[in-house]
Amino acid sequence: MRIDKFLKVSRILKRRTLAEEACEKGKVSVNGREVKPGHRVKPGDRVEISFAGGSVKFIIKEIRETVKKDEASSLYEIIGE
Repeated sequence: MRIDKFLKVSRILKRRTLAEEACEKGKVSVNGREVKPGHRVKPGDRVEISFAGGSVKFIIKEIRETVKKDEASSLYEIIGE
């Protein structure tokens, strides 16, 4: 699955266009490398998103095309490093 779609499906970012913009601006990295919106992710990948007030790091646990709102957080695990 593309990183921009994963960020939207998992509800880490609200809209896919926001995820695309974040990737284009170099704010999203997977396994330590900046990625474009079309980068393919898989379970086990470590993702970091930089925001103005800090960053969030997580590991992808599962990939699904659709998920209910209350189950979205099961797709990833927040990590602190």
